[in-house]
Amino acid sequence: MNQTAAYQFTVIVPVYDEQDNMPRLESELGSFLKTARMKSCVLFVNDGSRDRSGTLLREMCSRNRDMFYLSFAQNRGLSAAIKAGIDYTQSAYVGYIDADLQTTPEDFNLLLREALDYALVMGIRAGRKDSFIKNTSSKIANGFRRMMTQDGIEDTGCPLKVLQTEFAKRIPFFTGMHRFLPALILLQEGGKVKQIPVRHFPRVAGQSKYHLWNRLIGPFKDCFAYRWMKKRYINYSVSETNL
Repeated sequence: MNQTAAYQFTVIVPVYDEQDNMPRLESELGSFLKTARMKSCVLFVNDGSRDRSGTLLREMCSRNRDMFYLSFAQNRGLSAAIKAGIDYTQSAYVGYIDADLQTTPEDFNLLLREALDYALVMGIRAGRKDSFIKNTSSKIANGFRRMMTQDGIEDTGCPLKVLQTEFAKRIPFFTGMHRFLPALILLQEGGKVKQIPVRHFPRVAGQSKYHLWNRLIGPFKDCFAYRWMKKRYINYSVSETNL
């Protein structure tokens, strides 16, 4: 049996070359699991790390009964890691947080308060602690994405989200999908989204995997792919069956 089925909430943590963050991840996620509003577990997705992240994850999960992992054979990117985490989750709710811990797992409890009533509850990073270039490029990309998707989301890149798993599993996945989670949820019948301010912190270990291309140019291109898909998205509801 998939062990996540024994929990109400699964936190997905994509990991790519984050060996220096492993001690903090174990400490902060372990603390959250003790105070979570729902019975919770953590599912690390090792995205083909080239450093010691995979070894450290195996050790961490062996000594923490509520922590699990899966490892890719090769690096496939953030969207693929999130998709794999959702595919392997069988709890009623699924969440996502970045391994850099620029948001805190403690704030999942703020989002979980609203999880029953919304398909997606997501954070808005308050007082962002990023560089001027990162903040500026993010604002430009967010503005363009809002114009193209008309989803009304202030901070789609906030790496703190909680979804009802049944909605998460219906998301059409593609490379770059993680930037469009709210828009993709809103396409679904009954897919309501709520935004809540959460805390934001500077990165204290490891290196950012993002640069101007994948923070700005890439999302611009993906917006056009989303617009194409939006017009062709299929929604249906079954009124009766004898299965």
